[in-house]
Amino acid sequence: MTLLARLTRDDITPETERPAAELVVEGDPVHTTWNLEELDGLYCGLWQSTPGSWKVSYSEWEYVHILEGVSVLTDTAGTAVTLRAGDSYVIRPGFEGVWTVKETTLKDYVIRS
Repeated sequence: MTLLARLTRDDITPETERPAAELVVEGDPVHTTWNLEELDGLYCGLWQSTPGSWKVSYSEWEYVHILEGVSVLTDTAGTAVTLRAGDSYVIRPGFEGVWTVKETTLKDYVIRS
């Protein structure tokens, strides 16, 4: 393992999945993940989703940086935040709501569980 790793989709076999059917609110979103690192509760890589909406419940801390597309995170109180290319956010444990992908979204992420 090199001590400096570039975050890229090159040479990483992606994992493709859909949210559990009971979580889907709208559409048929497909998630593709390129995991760069998984180490002692720390995860980082790239994640992409096609349009759709699904319920989310975070038990971990996540930093996201939107590289492409448009998504909306809406909490259970109805407060919506639009995430666009160039935006960076921290999603803290306990966040619950709906993630809606308006335009196919690519983000890089760091998760600490």
